[in-house]
This record gives sequence, structure tokens and C-alpha cells, in this order.
Amino acid sequence: MPRITRVYTRTGDDGTTALGGGQRLAKDALRIEAYGTVDELSSHLGVARASGLHEDLGPHLATIQNELFHLGSDLCILEEDKERMPVPRIESHHVDALEQLMDSLSAELPPLANFILPGGHPAAAHLHVARTVCRRAERVLVGLARKEAIGAHTVRYLNRLSDALFVMARYQNARAGVADILWDSRA
Repeated sequence: MPRITRVYTRTGDDGTTALGGGQRLAKDALRIEAYGTVDELSSHLGVARASGLHEDLGPHLATIQNELFHLGSDLCILEEDKERMPVPRIESHHVDALEQLMDSLSAELPPLANFILPGGHPAAAHLHVARTVCRRAERVLVGLARKEAIGAHTVRYLNRLSDALFVMARYQNARAGVADILWDSRA
């Protein structure tokens, strides 16, 4: 467990930041954008957890927030440095766990009959915002993967996570007794 003695370092005042392996990148580099968006996603999940989330979902979101830190560490160490600097990573079992969670929660929900709009219970609305941030993180990560090597399961994880957040938002609304807001294609 790292010990943080001081939050500020002043080393980023020139518009760069350090990766875990010591390389310095511009703060607007795609890799930095990727793990910054993952951090933003985790923050939105924290807001959802603080917004009256159903007790069934809290432990799952706590696990996911920890996994997002794994993803951040996976992204802040270049693939070629991971042999000498082993860090927590996203692995296939993380993706499998999200699929199992979705199957379990979906079994308790009515089938989708229409597209739904974000909203309903405040915690569900926050989960929908988190879902869209997750999709953005996924898009950034796909762009990064075109330019350089990334962890083998990172894109799959974000893809499943956005789906899981959608299911969790529906579950939250159902448990709170709030109907999902259906898209009116004729509005």
C-alpha cells in the first residue's frame, strides 16, 4: 500500500505527468485521458453510492471502484514495463464477474420492451451518468489501443461495465419502486 505524505509535487506544473514507470507524458496525452476518465467514472460511482443506493448494489459498486483503481494502475504502467513492475490489472475474471452480476440482476427485472431514458430514482440517474462516462472511457481506450499496447482485458471490462451500470440503474429503479422512463419515439 503506497504511503502518500504530500498531495502536491509541483512536477506537473510544466503540463506533464509521470507514469508509474517514470516516463513523463503531456497531461493531454491519450493514456492520461484514458485513466483520468476512469478516475472520473469512479467518482460518479461514489456519488451513486452516496445517493440512496439500494443495499444490494452497494457492495458491487465498492468492488467495481476498486477494480477501476486496478484499471488505472494497468494503464499507468506501459505494457513493456509490467514484467519488471507488476501491478494490479484487469483480468478476464473481472469481466466474467460483471457478466454474472448482470445475469443475476436481470433475472429480477422485467424484460426491456423499449429504450429507456436516464432518470428515475436519483441513484439510478447517477448510475446512468456513470454509464455514459464509462462509454467515453471505453472510446478513449479504443483510441489508445490503436496507437500503443494496453492490457488485454481493459476494453472488454469497460464494455461490460457500461452494460452492468445500465442494468444496475434499472435494478435501482425497480427496488425503489420507480418506473423506468420509456423513450417516446413520437414525442
